[in-house]
Amino acid sequence: MCVSTHVDVDQPGTGGWRVLAPFRFREYRLLIGALSISIFAEGMWAVVMAMQVIALDNDPASLSLVATCLGTGLVAFVLVGGIAADRLNQRSIIIAVEAVNTAAVLTVATLSSLGLLRIWQMAVAAGALGIAAAFFFPAYSAMLPRILPADQLLAANGVEGVVRPVFQRAVGPAVAGVLVGVTFPALGAFTVAALFAVGLILLVATRPPKPVAARGDRERTHVLRDMRDGVRFMVRTPWLLWTVLFASVFVLVVLGPIEVLLPFIAQNRFADGARMYGFILAAFGIGSAIGALAVSSGRLPRRYLTVMMVMWGAGSLPLVIVGATSSFPLMALATFVVGVTDGAGSVIWGTLLQRRVPREMLGRVSSLDFFVSLAFMPVSFAIAGPLSKVVSMETIFVAAGVVPVLLAAIAIVAAKMPRDEIENPLR
Repeated sequence: MCVSTHVDVDQPGTGGWRVLAPFRFREYRLLIGALSISIFAEGMWAVVMAMQVIALDNDPASLSLVATCLGTGLVAFVLVGGIAADRLNQRSIIIAVEAVNTAAVLTVATLSSLGLLRIWQMAVAAGALGIAAAFFFPAYSAMLPRILPADQLLAANGVEGVVRPVFQRAVGPAVAGVLVGVTFPALGAFTVAALFAVGLILLVATRPPKPVAARGDRERTHVLRDMRDGVRFMVRTPWLLWTVLFASVFVLVVLGPIEVLLPFIAQNRFADGARMYGFILAAFGIGSAIGALAVSSGRLPRRYLTVMMVMWGAGSLPLVIVGATSSFPLMALATFVVGVTDGAGSVIWGTLLQRRVPREMLGRVSSLDFFVSLAFMPVSFAIAGPLSKVVSMETIFVAAGVVPVLLAAIAIVAAKMPRDEIENPLR
């Protein structure tokens, strides 16, 4: 597949550590720099937002309202974001997104410092951030193949797979907690806004990728027809369809127990539950980063579909230990292993989308994948708590660990993945 690039070197070379190869391209350096700063800002914002809401109204319902607005904006617009990524200039989209992020958080910070901030204003800002995020991911995914050669997409996805868990799940929240703890929420919000502004400057400094070949009447097709074409492509592509189906049920079965029940398990089983819970999450984030780095440092596996599904399926088994053990080291090790397999599988998946989905359809397919996961996430959160009053947490975690194994096996067989990956080599 021919890839259009706009770079500052003639050839990236083949020597050195493979995961660092994309950094030879100027546009990628600017893009990943902006992405890293934005992810760090998002990690900080999760804590700043919570502390600011608590400072305004110490009521869990208020925080739930603000968080729901952010999630609703993301879910409601992610499919639109995919269509936009295929019809509009991706660079312009991500620049606009970063501008919205900067403006929304800066507004919150200013109102807070003046004593004028209200919960409804926080909710509006959160909704704006959610909508912006819905446009960013599809545009970013569709832009990478335009600035990097195909054989370096695995490494680029690996870099993101390292940056996201480290900055968003560990460093960002930790820094925000310390900053807000010794000062006040408004200063945290100003810091987040400044980080988004730096990301915006880096994005503006990028050069537009070379235009792809004209698609004639394709540019004038209806938006709904664009999305229908994306859905049709997904349904007619077995490896894609069955992976998305697997992911949707995986999210339903796994995320609720981890996000809703794990804090209570830590609180009930350890003397310092809050601190231990933070360390458990950190173990997952570190594992995810290591898994992503390990996969992206080498070549894409020849049996890439099978490896990916085994990673996600068998990698969930340690959740059985999480539900049963009262040993912190064992629980941390289990979540670390889950993180390693999650990070490794995610890097392979992102690379497959960019290499096997037609470029003119990549934004829509990426958004469909994202939408399916997001759609089941709140359902998983909603049922995990009530279910734990009927079924023991140990049983729920057994299901979370075992069901993905069965789902992965079904997906591999139903999509005939071993034959497909041999017929479509990517090495």
